[in-house]
Formats: sequence, C-alpha cells, structure tokens
Amino acid sequence: MNKHLLVCISAHGFGHIAQVAPVINALRERIPALRLTVRTMASHEQLRARIHGDFEYLREGGDIGMVMASALDVQARETARAYEHLHHDWEQTVAREADALRVIAPDFVLSDVGYLPLAGAHRAGIPNAAMSSLNWADIFAHYCGEIPGARRIIEQMRQAYADADAFLQLTPHMPMDDLPNRITFAPVAATGRNRRAEINKIFGLQNDEKLVLVSLGGFDSRLPTETWPRIPGARWLIPAIWRSAHPDALVLEKSEMPFGDLLASSDALLCKPGYGSFVEAGCASLPVLTAARDDWPETPHLEHWLATHGMLRKVTRERMERGEFATELRELLTIPRRPPVTPAGNQTIAEWLANRLKNL
Repeated sequence: MNKHLLVCISAHGFGHIAQVAPVINALRERIPALRLTVRTMASHEQLRARIHGDFEYLREGGDIGMVMASALDVQARETARAYEHLHHDWEQTVAREADALRVIAPDFVLSDVGYLPLAGAHRAGIPNAAMSSLNWADIFAHYCGEIPGARRIIEQMRQAYADADAFLQLTPHMPMDDLPNRITFAPVAATGRNRRAEINKIFGLQNDEKLVLVSLGGFDSRLPTETWPRIPGARWLIPAIWRSAHPDALVLEKSEMPFGDLLASSDALLCKPGYGSFVEAGCASLPVLTAARDDWPETPHLEHWLATHGMLRKVTRERMERGEFATELRELLTIPRRPPVTPAGNQTIAEWLANRLKNL
C-alpha cells in the first residue's frame, strides 16, 4: 500500500515530536511502503533523532503555539499579536493552506497540533486528524482570552479542530470537552534501554553515584546550574549548549546516546512540566523533580497522572534556579520505583491510522 501521509508538527518544544514519532514508527511497521512527509519548523536533526526511516522534510511554519520568553514564560500580548496577524483574513488564509496541501497531495493529514493544516485539509477535502494532549484554542483562551478580538480567533481555532475527522486525545490530557470528535487513547512515548554501565565507563562514574538528567524540553533557555550547591553523590547530565561550569556537570552529548537511552539509564529527571518528559519518565519508572508551572493549563493533568503512575516532587521555580532541592531529590532517589507505564497508545493509534489509510 503506497499511501502518502503528511504529518504537521508544532515546534513548541520537543513534546510534540515526542508524541508523533512513536506513533509514526509503529505505523511504518504496519505499512513499510508508507510515504511520509513531515512539515514543521523543528530541525531536521531533531526529527531524525526520533523518526525511523526516510521522510520528506518541509521546513514550514503556520503553527504559532505560544510566544515564549523562556521555557516557562508565555508572552501573552506578543502571542495575541501573532494570532491576530494569522487570523486577519482567516478565509483567505485557509484557502491558501488548502492550495498548499493540494500541491503536497497527501492521502491523509495528521497534525500535532496546529489547526491551520486541519482547516486547510477540510477545505481541500483531504482526510485529516489532530493528535495531542492539548489544543492551542484552549491554551490561547487561557492566556489571551480577555484581549480584545480574541473571542473570534478562539471560535475559528475551535471550529478547525471540531471539523477534523477526529481528535486523537493522548492520555494524560486536558479535558477538551467541547470537541465532539475526541477519541481518547492510552499514553504515547518512546522507550529507551538502560545503558548505565556504558555511561559510567564514558564519564568515569562510580557505581554508587546518582545520575540526574536535566532537560527543559527543547527550549532555548537554561537553568543557572553553576550556582547550584554540590549534592554529595549526585552528578548532573546537562546539554552542552548550557556550558555549565558546575563541578559535577557532565555533558550529555559526550555519551553519543539517544535521549531515550539516557532517560532509561538515569536515576532521576529534573525538568519542567511537559508531556514528553513526564510520560517518557513514567514509562521508564524514573523519578521526576519538576519546577512549578501552575499557570500552564495542562500542568495539573500531567502532574496528577505522573503522581499516580510514578514518582514526582515539585519545587518553586526560584528554588530550582537556586538549586534548593536537595531534600526533594534525596526523597526521590530513595523511594522504591513503581512498575513502568506501558505506552499502549503507540500501537493503538498506529492501528487506527493504518485502518484509515487502507480504507482511502
């Protein structure tokens, strides 16, 4: 079956790639001849690290997400201005998107989770579905709903999601009760393998040292790790771009291992709340120390899920920046690990997509 799937991925952090890639990889096991085109502002390197096999890469935008000042700070007015520009002549914008999709000529459009590709596919008569744990209409309404003109934009966003053939809702998720086309699926996540013995050899670690993976989910911001106090027995696996001067910091790229393997090999994860980080940690039975992000409307749903299925401790953003979390980290490192969560959504969503493609 030589079908053509277009996947549109939000470049708002790594979480959307983390949701899409395991499903696409499982789908290709079912349809080896699948032609795949990926349309996103995320880099080709980020995609290649997650998606198996060949694909056509279109570096194109159209999915605003939220305008961020940092990994944790939403710029509401700047976001509103960006959406006002996109929606200035919404009918013409959708018509242009429909024309662009006709040129790409996919058999099916999957969007995580931009709504313009869905609206364009609907206009062009191309089967389509959204897939995510959130939608931008709800996020935009939370931060920008009281800004003049926002109501019209929100209605157009929600209509685009509602017009999709389906919204594949990934557990854990925001409620999205106003979408009539929701189909709820189990968690989606890539799983790595434990290569701790190799990591210990590469970095010269002792067997009793604890390895804490530090990640902010793909945003161009960092934590001031060089100001953190030393915690006896703890080593920090930190991205090279941070240039951390902490005496216990290790450059994670030196391992030359996929992120999933580093996650599966660590003793704890230090991160911000995010679907990819939390669910991959739950599927690795990995304790998580997270910075509080109570203004992000997805956060309580993610935290509740991970607290139920894993091990979670939260500190204020200010305490995390100062490194004042030794007590919480020690608790996480001594609590017995729970059984890992199975990312059953990988296979069930791939089966759903395979059936749709076969029936086109």
